Amino acid sequence: MLEFVHEKTDAAFQDMNSLGFPQSVPQLSQERILEIMNRVKNKEITADEALNLAEREKNTEGTYSNCQDSFNDKQYNFNVYKYRYRWQKRILQIDFLTKTIYNIEKGQLKKQFPFSQIKSSADKEGLRFMISFYGHQNYELEAASPGDKENILALLNKIIQNKMTSSCARRPSPTYVIHEGLLDIYKDHKSGKLKYLVKLKEGELLLYNISCGEADENSGPLAAAILLSAGNAKVNKENEGDCFSVQTKESHYLFQMPVNAQTKLGVDSMKICDKWVELIRKQCSPCKNPLQLQSVSADDTYEYWSTSDEEINRMSNKKPQREEQISVGDVKTGALRSAPASPPLPALPSSDLPFSASKQLLGPTNLEPTSLPPLSLDLQLPVPPPPIPTYTSQPLKKTKAFHWDPVPQEKINKSIWACYNPDKRKINISKIYHQFRIQEVQSTLSNESLGNQAILLDSKIAHNFNIVLKSFQIQPAQLKEKLLILYEDKGGLTDEQVMALRRYVPTPKDVQIYQSFRGSVSGLHIVDQFMFEMCNIPHINRRLDILLIIRELPRCMRDLQPLIKKKIDMCKQLLSSQRFVAVLEYILVIGNYLNENAGKEKAKGFHLSSLAKMPELRGKEKSFTLLHALVEQILLYEPDLATFPQELTEFEAVPGTSVKGLSAEVDVLGKELENIVEYKKLIKPKHHKTTTQETQFYRDLKATVQQNEADHSQLSKDNGHMKKLYSEILQKYGEAEGQDSQELFGWIAAFIRDFKKIHAEMQAGGVTLRD
Repeated sequence: MLEFVHEKTDAAFQDMNSLGFPQSVPQLSQERILEIMNRVKNKEITADEALNLAEREKNTEGTYSNCQDSFNDKQYNFNVYKYRYRWQKRILQIDFLTKTIYNIEKGQLKKQFPFSQIKSSADKEGLRFMISFYGHQNYELEAASPGDKENILALLNKIIQNKMTSSCARRPSPTYVIHEGLLDIYKDHKSGKLKYLVKLKEGELLLYNISCGEADENSGPLAAAILLSAGNAKVNKENEGDCFSVQTKESHYLFQMPVNAQTKLGVDSMKICDKWVELIRKQCSPCKNPLQLQSVSADDTYEYWSTSDEEINRMSNKKPQREEQISVGDVKTGALRSAPASPPLPALPSSDLPFSASKQLLGPTNLEPTSLPPLSLDLQLPVPPPPIPTYTSQPLKKTKAFHWDPVPQEKINKSIWACYNPDKRKINISKIYHQFRIQEVQSTLSNESLGNQAILLDSKIAHNFNIVLKSFQIQPAQLKEKLLILYEDKGGLTDEQVMALRRYVPTPKDVQIYQSFRGSVSGLHIVDQFMFEMCNIPHINRRLDILLIIRELPRCMRDLQPLIKKKIDMCKQLLSSQRFVAVLEYILVIGNYLNENAGKEKAKGFHLSSLAKMPELRGKEKSFTLLHALVEQILLYEPDLATFPQELTEFEAVPGTSVKGLSAEVDVLGKELENIVEYKKLIKPKHHKTTTQETQFYRDLKATVQQNEADHSQLSKDNGHMKKLYSEILQKYGEAEGQDSQELFGWIAAFIRDFKKIHAEMQAGGVTLRD
């Protein structure tokens, strides 16, 4: 028997060598490769799983190394979408130069959060993730791809760890692996177990899904990163002994010791489990961070650390509900058991309860059976109510809803709405209905509800997917054909349909369920039929992403082109304007005169932010400001300089975009174009079995890529020119290198507007020399 084991082990090593295992992962150390190969030898994983694991580790370590290389002088741009609002596309920029996170929309810096304001991050289902801030509502976002999600979470975890490390004593390197091993994981009570490599590092638990097959290709190298050091993670040992759970505010994971060569050889799985729990528990006890001790606003009272230890212990000992916790019994038996009955309610005197409340007690009481009165044989049952009369309702005329913000009732009496008379204004109802009626869609779905038909998909997901599919006027068998058409006007799916499918892409567990189905597909529920088709479409995740990118890319480039051109024109005008420089010199002279007589030193120059402070300095006449004095002096001595706004006509409108934001937009568009190019290589026809539709799809994609590459090349050239000109502006006016253009140009635009207004007033009234 021992010789047989050695033969199988040698065969496994030969399989790995034949597959080029050491050569395929040159980035991993020889020591790490040997560790993985030993796992194969010990029959913990197969050779295919070892190759998959090595590839995932290589990719993940590359992500972390990219985060650390030149960590303090880089910025990272990611396409994200506001969760539940796919059309609200944003760019999330993590800038280590300014130590700030920016929310960018069409080149505008909408929001910015310093690193110190980041509270925590959470990995959620699919492409979703959440960022929590101090003093601001949480950001629940959806990444554009699994790779982007991993990079974002890796960067956020790094920021949070650096914050905690800076306020605590010296800790081991975050890259140091404290403990690792193969574990079976149950993500929720509906999914089966999956095998993961689990690594415990300083302050975090990393999960690598080592399942093989195409179904998991889009999950990325790192399945999840659980942040332990933020103070909201708990680890509990389960009753069965070989299981433990890790719970955060957002997720719950149940870990079980797998059955492998070690456990078969008599290694106590309970001891292995105890070691995991002990090591993880140490990482769940962060040092006291000053950021955690600061006052919390009323909106943040639900946070974990606002709960007392007594309440936490009480919550942890409370019997979990079925939908929130995983029963260890489910793990042992492979099926979910019915939830235990609630404990008996204590008996209360009827006098202590109101009459209505006593009749509404639905739970069992602790009354003894002997205390119940005997049933009378001639007990008269109440007469049943008459049946509800049936009638046929007329179909309602349904229209779209207008989701406005109604005025609260307490505000009505003192508002214009108090005297509102609905009969005073007449409208043409037929015209309104014609424009805003809801079209009755002829759908292949027979009923809005799922009915009693058996269904393979999770019931909640199936219900939502069933509603979405009502707008799909296609049969499930036509889905693959529709996804081979790039544009809607050529017969493809609409943007809304593509985005809806993107939300319901089958998970690896779903793929396993549908691929193991052996019955007739036509007999399945319509939801299952669509899911079955999606499982059989290669690279379905990427296909849907590419369709969205291809449609959004030209629109985005068309929107950015005029914005970048305007910024270039603004930079050129500001660099060439001589009169504006002369006006600044007047301001310097006036300012030095005031400061010298105020006992302050003279300055050789000033930042343009000082322009915004001029209207705030008032003279003895409250209506006369420092800006009035500037206009007055210029009109007295060099009236021609008052026409300097004619040299800066591009600043007449308040600039809404930023050089920083526009550059981030161009950078993200370049990454999206690279994704299309990589996908084009992936689907390139390589054999004669390719269908005519697939060949045509590849040709259309190739033509689209060539056109978009040409447009993006010109856009990148303009973007580089814009950045160069703005850099010259910062240098010319002595501004800081990281000064944002949206703010800088805003000061100049406001200064020009106020200058022109005061100039017009003085021209109308005549200029007089003031004492």
